[in-house]
Amino acid sequence: MRFLEDNSDKATLIELGKRVARHRLNRNLTQSALADEAGISERTMIRLEQGQSSQLLNFIRVLRVLDLLENLEALIPEPPISPIQQVKMQGKRRKRASSPTDKPETKEPWSWGDNE
Repeated sequence: MRFLEDNSDKATLIELGKRVARHRLNRNLTQSALADEAGISERTMIRLEQGQSSQLLNFIRVLRVLDLLENLEALIPEPPISPIQQVKMQGKRRKRASSPTDKPETKEPWSWGDNE
């Protein structure tokens, strides 16, 4: 199965679990041994391979033991800074988004006697 936009979340989790299981078996590891190396419970390992919900930290620990952590680079590559943004920031990294609202018009402060 390929990971596509129209795949359900459940189908994606199941496919991830199957792939983790195949990598584990290719390394000739039991679920228990992989769970021990990753510092998670065997039940969590089983849930992960069955495509059930788990914490992202557990998934990262399993990927690390299977020597697959560097593959996350392909999943979410570091975005490049646009040339225009780079000039605006003079080489600094962007830390927050700007607000899309326009600045309100500045009005004279109201004071007593102005409404005559």
